[in-house]
Amino acid sequence: MGSSRLVDTPVAKGDKFSLKQCPKNNLERTIMHDKPYASAVGSLMHAQVCTRPEITFIVGVLDRYLNNPCMDHWTAAKRVMHYLKKTRDYKFTSRRSESLEIIGFSDSDFVGCQDSKHSTSSYVFMLAGGVASWKFAKWTHVASSTMAIEVVACYEASNHGIWLRNFVTRLHVVNDIKKPLKIYCDNNSAVLYSNNNNNSTKSKHIDIKFLVVKERVQ
Repeated sequence: MGSSRLVDTPVAKGDKFSLKQCPKNNLERTIMHDKPYASAVGSLMHAQVCTRPEITFIVGVLDRYLNNPCMDHWTAAKRVMHYLKKTRDYKFTSRRSESLEIIGFSDSDFVGCQDSKHSTSSYVFMLAGGVASWKFAKWTHVASSTMAIEVVACYEASNHGIWLRNFVTRLHVVNDIKKPLKIYCDNNSAVLYSNNNNNSTKSKHIDIKFLVVKERVQ
């Protein structure tokens, strides 16, 4: 990878990965035999856990194919390394503050897994102007709508955000944590649902525990 090309993003727009791409015969498996795919993905996992949250999504996707990767998966793994090479000077930053504010962002991809049709939700929290915590997780069941998965992503984010705010408060490092907790979501339907006191037929399928989001917002 010493003379590898440089790219601006860890994954190419429109890239889709599935088990259908995996080698189906000995010839195809032989081609992949000498590719250090598992080692590469393992190294990328270490990077995303420690300092590079922006590659968490694609690393999680590539991890699904460790047992039987194909050339498309290997090319995608190398692209992440191309990206890390270009952005090797990126670093976490924070600023001194007497009053901290925790800001969260939640997002999801609807039916992102081509094999199981499961969706993926994620969140990231900023503290003192820098990234403090993040998570990426694939659902264990199929979501019925985009709004449902976005509301669930907000629910998971709000759980962690409240815990994070309480944790920092009890450290007594600063005098105050700004309230209320801010969590941003890019889905208008989920935002309107969370701010609306009325229920609709479109929201009846959402699990009762995720109504906590609406309660917390209000």
